[in-house]
Amino acid sequence: MESVADEERPLIPHLPSQDEEGSLYTSDGTVDINNQPALKRTTGNWRACFLILGTEFAECLVFYGVAKNLVTFLTGELHESNVDAARNVSTWIGTCFFTPVIGAFLADTYWGRYWTLVIFLSIYTIGMLTLTASASLPLLMDSLHSSDFRHVAVYLGLYLVALGEGGIKPCTTALGADQFDATDPVERVTKASFFNWYYFSINIGSLLSGSVLVWVQENVGWGVGFLIPTVFMVLGLAAFMAGRRVYRYKKLEGSPLKRVSQVVVAAVRNYNLGLPEDCSSLYEVPSPTEPNCKFQYTPQFRFFDKAAIVVTSTDKKRTAVSKSPWRLCTVSQVEELKMLLRMFPIWASMLLFFTVTAQMSSTFIEQGAVMDSRVGSFTVPPASLATFDVISVMVCIPVYDAVLVPLARRATGKDRGLSLLQRLGVGLALSVVAMVYAALVEARRLALARANMPAMSIMWQAPAFAMLGAGEVFTAIGILEFFYDQSPGGMKSLGTAFAQLAVAAGNYLNSAVLGAVAALTSRRGMPGWIPDDLNEGHLDYFFWLMAALGMVNLLLFLHCSIRYRGNNNTAP
Repeated sequence: MESVADEERPLIPHLPSQDEEGSLYTSDGTVDINNQPALKRTTGNWRACFLILGTEFAECLVFYGVAKNLVTFLTGELHESNVDAARNVSTWIGTCFFTPVIGAFLADTYWGRYWTLVIFLSIYTIGMLTLTASASLPLLMDSLHSSDFRHVAVYLGLYLVALGEGGIKPCTTALGADQFDATDPVERVTKASFFNWYYFSINIGSLLSGSVLVWVQENVGWGVGFLIPTVFMVLGLAAFMAGRRVYRYKKLEGSPLKRVSQVVVAAVRNYNLGLPEDCSSLYEVPSPTEPNCKFQYTPQFRFFDKAAIVVTSTDKKRTAVSKSPWRLCTVSQVEELKMLLRMFPIWASMLLFFTVTAQMSSTFIEQGAVMDSRVGSFTVPPASLATFDVISVMVCIPVYDAVLVPLARRATGKDRGLSLLQRLGVGLALSVVAMVYAALVEARRLALARANMPAMSIMWQAPAFAMLGAGEVFTAIGILEFFYDQSPGGMKSLGTAFAQLAVAAGNYLNSAVLGAVAALTSRRGMPGWIPDDLNEGHLDYFFWLMAALGMVNLLLFLHCSIRYRGNNNTAP
């Protein structure tokens, strides 16, 4: 049976004109399910992205439905101590943000993004089924007279979920962005909106899991609380696979890590060779069929240019060795490594932003616990204030997309309105403002507490959560788009995995900073800045420290962004 794409093509083969290609087929090298040039009218764009966003929503509903209340499950059901439970949860969440490097490598090298998602979504589903069974059948577990068996079942389910995250986090963003032709001016603008709505779907899942699913787990039971997201996961997998004929697919370009490693090895092996004055004499293989995969020479990091030095010799044996990919690389291959090196300072600048956002699940909760949690006739749990972060994101994304971008586009003349680097800078600045506000609130709270006056209302924390939510719209979304946009063609999934890695690194950095502050400020019998009784400490000093570090980080980011040179195909 002929496919829809085949039916749309002429019966008599001919070479389409440039106008025909521009109107009928994508020009970025994407293909359809039959490995034929993708038709614009029947593949990709929002028709495909709705399914991808729906899958991402299901995944986030499941992930946050487990993560937000996992400590309670481990202490209440598995009878772990608070310390062990907290450590195990941190380890599990860290693993969830590190495994995307594995999934991205497999997607870019062997399986492609679609099949990587299908395989890892299946693993994720098996993990949730295992976790649900371990929570639903405690009597069976007890009848086996082995509490260790239930522990094994729970952690097997959790780490299957963590492994499943490895293929989902890097590939949903990359596959979604693949649905828009970067060479088409209209679709290129629409692609920027995809990243906004991608993050919007994440926060919808987070909001529902933090309210509805947590309530079900606490009041109905853990089995039902895990079963509901498992059903969503199964539906998400089925919906994703149902859209296979409307997706656009990128062709694989080989192992990205192997190509980068070849450049490093070749440059080291050729370290004693002198660089030619004329860069045109460096090695390059012309590819008229794939001109977009070639990158122009740049003079940065010139040491790695040694990997592209052509060694001429009449000795046949030496000539064969010199053409080995571990001795001689193309200029484009060298430029791929240079692009990754140029992005590293921008990546490093994001770590402190995610360190600041980590306060919403640590010090902000501790601060809220010593404030007046009564709002009218209701008592607001400190953790519930994070809802203002989610609401802020959900409000700011449509405003950013529908109002700010068109206004900025008129002012700057750029398709995106703000450049990617400008967008990242705005988010970093908002995180500094949020920490300054949190420090002022804490200073006021301490003054009232030490004067034996009524405690401040917990609602004074809401603006800090809201500002960090707005910062996420600029920076957390912007870094995903930046790494997808600026990564070499064959490393898009790996690029988005590096963006996820910044989240994990920022959370680990927060733990390190908290530990260092506690150790340095509690010497000689002093209570320190963050003691058990916050009224005896100075949490405001810690917030001021984070604000100062954020300001220094912002200045360094501005310096790096001014010096940053994007890849040769797009402007950041």
